[in-house]
Amino acid sequence: MSELMTALGLVLVLEGVLYALAPGGMKSVMRSALETPDQTLRIAGLVAAGAGVFLVWIIRG
Repeated sequence: MSELMTALGLVLVLEGVLYALAPGGMKSVMRSALETPDQTLRIAGLVAAGAGVFLVWIIRG
């Protein structure tokens, strides 16, 4: 459970840094996401999740 909490904490740190360093860029990304078709966002999300699972699998064995 502590590993899950650590991972969630790292996600929050990374997102917080992005918003702190480039708030305008993040707004632009959000605007682009609103204009992107749902199917494209869905595929991008699945690819990102798959890459994350693969990365954890490689690191953790």
